[in-house]
Amino acid sequence: MRMLLFLLTGLLAWSACSSPEEAQSASVAVRFSHNWENTPVNAADFNILKFTNENGEMLSIERLRYLVSNVILTSASNEIYKLSSYQLVNLGEEKVTIEGNEVPVGDYKLSFVFGFTDTENVDGSYPDLNTASFNVPGMLGGGYHFMQFDGKYVGQSLAPAAFNYHVISAVNSADPNNLIFQDTSFKVDLGVVSISATTEIEIKMNIAEWFKNPNTWDLNVLNTVLMPNFDAQILMHQNGKSVFSLGAVQE
Repeated sequence: MRMLLFLLTGLLAWSACSSPEEAQSASVAVRFSHNWENTPVNAADFNILKFTNENGEMLSIERLRYLVSNVILTSASNEIYKLSSYQLVNLGEEKVTIEGNEVPVGDYKLSFVFGFTDTENVDGSYPDLNTASFNVPGMLGGGYHFMQFDGKYVGQSLAPAAFNYHVISAVNSADPNNLIFQDTSFKVDLGVVSISATTEIEIKMNIAEWFKNPNTWDLNVLNTVLMPNFDAQILMHQNGKSVFSLGAVQE
């Protein structure tokens, strides 16, 4: 009888300390969506001069793909759950989703890095990015693009012209024997999300922000050959920090 009472007491104590929510793991999916000032954008909008940037140029999108890394959830006690080491997001694909399992139910801070940090931006190290031709030429330091955004714009000449808004780690190549780099990746903090048993999180990119905040982008001046342009890369780095926001969080 004493042994039975001991076992019952232990069972009740365990039950009191362990709630179902604490023991439950969640299935988490993160997907990326794209918009132009809250108007959804997808591959069906490609090659159409239908967007107007802050400087007044009308433009089209022909390609938009970009790199995110270290997509993580951080708990209140600073436990980290990495959903993805890196992911190439391509607007031309119907849906890009990052999935993670075995994340305990609860509240977390969601963050990721746009691009690769210098320590991770190692030339030739990622076979899938090599296959996708996302490499940066060795004369510009190697490594990988952070974004390839291509299209046409109508500017002062009134005839459509190409733009290549390509983001890389900034490099000053004035002296080819002494390249000077500046890390232009940046961390995006999206705030707190509540994770339940099955949760889908939307991360939104407002494409218009690349051209407006804090620097109004003039495509008549900055349109192509931007990768070796150190100052242009710094402007892109600054504008990118307002591009992403947290969208819908659904169970």
